[in-house]
Amino acid sequence: MKRRAFWAGLGATALLPIAARAQQSTTATVGFLHAAFPRGFAESVAGWRQGMAETGYVDGRNLAIEFRWGEGHYDRLQESAAELVRRKVSVIFASSPPAVRAVMWQTKTVPIVFAMGEDPLKEDLITSLGRPGGNVTGFSWYANQVFGKRLALLSDVASRGAALAFLVNPNNPNSEPDKKDMQAAAEQSGRTLPVLTASSDRELETAFANMVQQKIGALIVGVDGFFLDRREQIIALAARHAIPAIYDRRQYADSGGLMSYGASQIDAWRNGGVYVGRILRGEKPADLPVQQATKFELVVNMKTAKALGLTLSPTLHALATEVIE
Repeated sequence: MKRRAFWAGLGATALLPIAARAQQSTTATVGFLHAAFPRGFAESVAGWRQGMAETGYVDGRNLAIEFRWGEGHYDRLQESAAELVRRKVSVIFASSPPAVRAVMWQTKTVPIVFAMGEDPLKEDLITSLGRPGGNVTGFSWYANQVFGKRLALLSDVASRGAALAFLVNPNNPNSEPDKKDMQAAAEQSGRTLPVLTASSDRELETAFANMVQQKIGALIVGVDGFFLDRREQIIALAARHAIPAIYDRRQYADSGGLMSYGASQIDAWRNGGVYVGRILRGEKPADLPVQQATKFELVVNMKTAKALGLTLSPTLHALATEVIE
């Protein structure tokens, strides 16, 4: 009996490495690359995880995620992308053109799924929406393509003849094209639009102080992960200096910002998670069409409007998708 027990135990021990390898082979590893701070994107990351879960991939069960956050340092993206490729991840999810380009520079074979506010065709990341080709596909919510609409909405609440300004992060490579697009929209409406910059807490304070000196009557906040991460500070500064502001994502309005206009970033990230799962199942990114947001929402915070002494027009009320009382 002891001999049989010994050989049975030895057989079980010999099988352990095989079982471990089988377990490991069912776990997919996905890379994640973003230049911003993680705390500003908790809801979006949750949506991304949900999208992967909808295709059967759950972190900690049959999925491992390698997160790389730049925390505002765009110069770290290349190194982080190289790390993910060396880790031999199956798919890399990247948000924003700088992150996608960093991965594209490192690999032509690892599938890349993006979720971004920019136009991927304009950014030369793909050759076609319907059949993107190569190893890149994803979703765009076109946050950077509706500056003219945000300008018109802000003009509706600003006092007549008030000067408007545009706030950007100079460290973001998209700040220059965004400035050109925003100023072009302003010129079409017969306005001049001073541009202010900030990439740190102190610079945000300085930017708002400059707005007061320049008698800026309303503000358009640029599309940027640093601003989203510092949204409470920005909203507090706007309230302190009584400057109406419009933002690109509803998280700002939910946090007390006057209003936001744009498509849902969270939905785009969830859909990006679905694409990651489909690629893990065997589909090719070249065969997955790049999808664009079709639904945009205007969220207005009436509590903030009242605090600023603003009376919103019936037209703006009618356009609002949601009014926060």
